Amino acid sequence: MHFKIDAFAFAFPSLLSTLTMHHSHPKVAALPPPDASGGAVDISDGKRGKKRGNYNCGRCGQPKKGHVCNVKTPISAAVTAVATAISTDSSHYAVSASSSASALRQAAPSRLRRALSFDDFDDGGAAIPGGGIDASEMEDRAVGDSFAEADDDLDLRMDLDLDLDSCGLPASLLWEVLRRLPPAGLLAAAQVSKGWRETAKRLWKAAEELRLRVPANVHVGFVASMLQKCPGIVRLSLRMESDFDSTMLACIAFSCSNLEYMEVSMSDGATNRINGAELGRFVADKRSLKCLKMEGCSNLGGFVLCSASLSTLWLSDLHSLSKMVFNCPQLREISLEFSRQENDSTDLTTMIEGLGRNCSRLQNIHIAALRLSHAAVLALTAAQLRGLRMLSLVLGSDITDASVAAIASSYPNLELLDLSGSGISDSGIGIICNVFPETLSRLLLALCPNVTSSGIQFATAQLPLLELMDCGMTICDPDSLNPTTDEDNCKPQETSSTNMHLTNQKLIIKHSHLKKLSLWGCSGLDALYLNCPQLNDLNLNSCRNLHPERLLLQCPTLESVHASGCKDMLIGAIQSQVCNAFTAMENQSPSKRLPDGSKRVRVPYLLEDECSEPDEKRRKIERRLCNVLVN
Repeated sequence: MHFKIDAFAFAFPSLLSTLTMHHSHPKVAALPPPDASGGAVDISDGKRGKKRGNYNCGRCGQPKKGHVCNVKTPISAAVTAVATAISTDSSHYAVSASSSASALRQAAPSRLRRALSFDDFDDGGAAIPGGGIDASEMEDRAVGDSFAEADDDLDLRMDLDLDLDSCGLPASLLWEVLRRLPPAGLLAAAQVSKGWRETAKRLWKAAEELRLRVPANVHVGFVASMLQKCPGIVRLSLRMESDFDSTMLACIAFSCSNLEYMEVSMSDGATNRINGAELGRFVADKRSLKCLKMEGCSNLGGFVLCSASLSTLWLSDLHSLSKMVFNCPQLREISLEFSRQENDSTDLTTMIEGLGRNCSRLQNIHIAALRLSHAAVLALTAAQLRGLRMLSLVLGSDITDASVAAIASSYPNLELLDLSGSGISDSGIGIICNVFPETLSRLLLALCPNVTSSGIQFATAQLPLLELMDCGMTICDPDSLNPTTDEDNCKPQETSSTNMHLTNQKLIIKHSHLKKLSLWGCSGLDALYLNCPQLNDLNLNSCRNLHPERLLLQCPTLESVHASGCKDMLIGAIQSQVCNAFTAMENQSPSKRLPDGSKRVRVPYLLEDECSEPDEKRRKIERRLCNVLVN
């Protein structure tokens, strides 16, 4: 379980201010973190020297001089040590705790949108906390802070029950308070006294995760100072608003010797200047690196990645790679997104052949490139990756129904299949339904112009385990893609009469497991009937030709409907059906039999107490109100 830094500050602002105001004694005892075993341990470190402590017993409150305490330590006073993680976004940290180190080292959800991100349907997505801290001020204070250097000989063991602060605050509580502070608060707390400075230094030292936003006007020394404060960091996430170059990469390689997870995301205006040789050298040197995610890789040119530990690799914005060699026997997941430029000269077929030879344990593959073709699919099927479960080949217009047949014959156990932007038709959907009825749960066919409503309806009927389906921009009206249709009122009418089979399409879906359905941009759809009891998310953005009187939603668990770009009458019909369904389910009056036992009749709520039926027989319906999103 992770705790965000702002939780304590918002809950106890007065306590935090009181601690800062009253703690001005210059000779207060140092406050180290909890002991790893969770118990009380005596301080006996001669290197730290004799320090003034509290004059009263921490258990009974009697003077310590000549006093032998017989009061047992309460169980609630015992504190179990936890591994902390410091994360920074908007020049601001979040300190989190976990009961085990392995929980902290699991890969965090990435902000990159791709098909493999649909692993968890109910993912709440813990938001990275923002901050109102000035970046330049944070840099000055972080770089020039006096407690940035780690002391290896520092004793981290202490008696949490006996050692109290000068204002009577237990050391364990002080640790919990400082652990939840933002960076400015933690740096300010370190200046209060020597004890608080020692505690803050131990907090930095115990950190295992750092999420940092690097503003455009911040020097590389800012990142170096943060990494020096966290010598035991294993997870690093950088949001670059400045250029990412070899100096920054060398700083990370030098400071993070035990790095296991690294993510580099680029904002608008920032450039990733890393080339292929520098990236390959970094991966080879980081022998504990398991996950690497990097955006803006347009300057790689070519690379050779050799790693015995790397299991997850995401690279985006690739362009015209002359060489791509992967020698990663432990690689389980790979995501390669190429630029949308027509002059890309990357040989994808050779690259996929190399993946099959050297990365035989691949389970998830995502490739987005305009140069994807049937030959590349054949190279993938020849690799015979036995553990492959998720396959995403996006934007390959040359991928046809024959490619679908090759995929189905080689990988019959797929759970996710994304062929968005391909040239498959309803025949390809039929092949998918025949091969994957017992395994496939996620099917994404967005931007497939040859797919019709009949193919979508057939897929939902033949795939009983389907939970997510994306059919955006499949059922399209050709006139909606023509920018001159608004200027000429006669031409659209002629076009619509000749393409009647593309515009007036009806879609009827009845599915018991479907949870998410996306029909965004289906301007050729004029009638929609849904009977999906588990559906909770429906996307109807830009369904301009859908008639309100031909819309029927029988989805009792629906939580959100996206209707941006739809007509006002259609939005009103959606809101009316959603609200009526909610009212019909909530207004359930109790029922009671007539004296002769002939039938059951409704009774008002004011007579509910007089009903003789037990409570367990009454139907209780709890349902969230559905949100219709139009912006």
